[in-house]
Formats: sequence, structure tokens, C-alpha cells
Amino acid sequence: MEIATFAAGCFWGVEAAFRQVSGILGTSVGYTGGSLENPTYEDVCSHKTGHAEAVRVEFDPARASYERLLEVFWDSHDPTQRNRQGPDVGTQYRSAIFYHSPEQKDAAARSKQRLEASGRFSRPIVTEIVEAGKFWPAEEYHQQYLEKRGLSSCKI
Repeated sequence: MEIATFAAGCFWGVEAAFRQVSGILGTSVGYTGGSLENPTYEDVCSHKTGHAEAVRVEFDPARASYERLLEVFWDSHDPTQRNRQGPDVGTQYRSAIFYHSPEQKDAAARSKQRLEASGRFSRPIVTEIVEAGKFWPAEEYHQQYLEKRGLSSCKI
């Protein structure tokens, strides 16, 4: 098992996208990349903690490659929007890949370069690629939020 962590706007839809991939062993939504220990949703929404809403993905690399996870990440949001996705605005909605190993860092950088060179987006990709730090699981009501409500996505 390996772990990957991604931030791509509101974590509900991002988590749902990853849960559709074969080889995913589990997901958890939470907060990472900030300064406050054990933040709450209200803390993160205050825009004072520096955390991003993120999804931690546990996966079997023999069944779901990290490169496949990167494809899901790029397809699940607009990586050209800084600190927002759709109507959600704030640093907690930034686009970021939090790598857990040098191999993930390199794969993420190569993937971002390929996407930039593809011409798929007319604006620059602003996704951060940063080392993973402490991940704080979000409150239980946020976990698998869309599934609990019988929804498959929250695309706008």
C-alpha cells in the first residue's frame, strides 16, 4: 500500500472521483499544508491556518499507479485557478499535490510539465507540488459526504 495526497478544491467531489478508481484501498478527506495543529473545518474556513482541503488516498500500486492517480487529479478540477474552484474561493481550495516520496515528486513534476505542454489549458497551471506534511482528518460528516447522500459528484 502507498499513500498519495491531493488538494483540488472542495474535497467532497475530489474524494468521490478517487473512490471510483480500481485499486484504491481507502480515502479520507482532511486538512494539510497549514500551521495550526488539529484544525477544524471552521478553523480552515477562517483563512488563517494555511491549510488546504485535501484527500488522502491509500492505493495498491500494482492495481492503481501513481500516474493514474495524477490523471484523476488533473481531470477532477481546473488547475489554472489559484485559490478557487468554481464558487469556492480561498486558499483552502488551492490546487496542490503533496508528495510522499522523491518518486512521487518527480512523477508529479513530469505530469504537470506534460499537461502544460499539451495546450489543454489556455492559462498557466498554478498547481503547487510540495512535500506532504501532517494530514488532519476532517470531521466525520465530511467523510464520503457525497456517497452518504446518494450523489456521485458535485460538479458545477
